Amino acid sequence: MNKNIAPLSFMIVWIVVTILALTWGASVVWPDNVHTDYGFPFDWGIHTTNTIAGPVDKWSIDITALALDLVFWLGIMTVITALMLYASKR
Repeated sequence: MNKNIAPLSFMIVWIVVTILALTWGASVVWPDNVHTDYGFPFDWGIHTTNTIAGPVDKWSIDITALALDLVFWLGIMTVITALMLYASKR
């Protein structure tokens, strides 16, 4: 039973890291455009708050980038968990 605690605790920590990577916003300030990018390594969401024409509230969502982010983070979790389980059986 103790062998399964390490992969389980890794998965819990990795899920928290995945949630943070997908929801953390990086503010980008240009002279004529202020927006916040969401997602790492792929920007799946862009919230534009200010343009040269004035304040706005525009969201641009890229579902493909969101799916790629999820595949990236959950794929890494799956591979590392499988390696941990394989190593514990040896």
